Amino acid sequence: MFSGIVEEAGIVTGIEREQGNMHITVRCSFAGELKIDQSVAHNGVCLTVVRIDGDEYTVTAVRETLDKSNLGMLETGDRVNLERSMRMDGLLDGHLVQGHVDQTAVCTDIAEAGGSWYYTFEYDASKGNITVEKGSISVNGVSLTVIDSKSGSFRNAIIPYTYEHTNFCELRKGSAVNLEFDIIGKYVARFAERYSG
Repeated sequence: MFSGIVEEAGIVTGIEREQGNMHITVRCSFAGELKIDQSVAHNGVCLTVVRIDGDEYTVTAVRETLDKSNLGMLETGDRVNLERSMRMDGLLDGHLVQGHVDQTAVCTDIAEAGGSWYYTFEYDASKGNITVEKGSISVNGVSLTVIDSKSGSFRNAIIPYTYEHTNFCELRKGSAVNLEFDIIGKYVARFAERYSG
C-alpha cells in the first residue's frame, strides 16, 4: 500500500528484456536502504526489488504490467517516480494507493498558470473507470486532486515542488501516464453497474 507521495524521481540506468519480462535498474538515494523482496512503486506500479548493487537496484515487470502501464516505454536515462511502501504507523499524506495501475492516459494539454501548471489527461472511459470533481487520483504514482472531471478526461493542478521533484517536469503533450483510480470510487462504480436496473 502506498500514499501517492513520491519520495524521489530515480534514474533508469538499465533495461533488460527477457521473454515477456522487463528488468529495470534504477539509481536513487535510498537504494542502500532497500531489501530484496521489498515493494517499491515505479510511476505508481508496485514492483518487487530483486537485486541491489550500491546506489542501484533492479525490479522485474511482467507482461501484464507492461501491457497496462507506461513502464514498457521506459528508456535508459528516464526519470521514474519512486515511493516505498507506506508504514502503517505513519501519516497518510496523500490517499490510499494500491500500486495497481488501472490504465494509461495521454497528456493532451499543459498550461502554465502563474508559477503552477495545469495538466489535462484523456483516458478510455469504456474501461469503466471514472473520476469525480475534487476526488483523488494517482497519476504516475502522484496523489492528485481531480478538477474539471469529465467522462474520459480530467485536469490536475501541479505546484512547483511536485513539478520539480517528480517526472511531471518531463511530461509533454502526447506523453503516456499511469492512472490508478480511487479504490472507493472503483467499488462504488462496480456496485452501481452490477445492481442498476
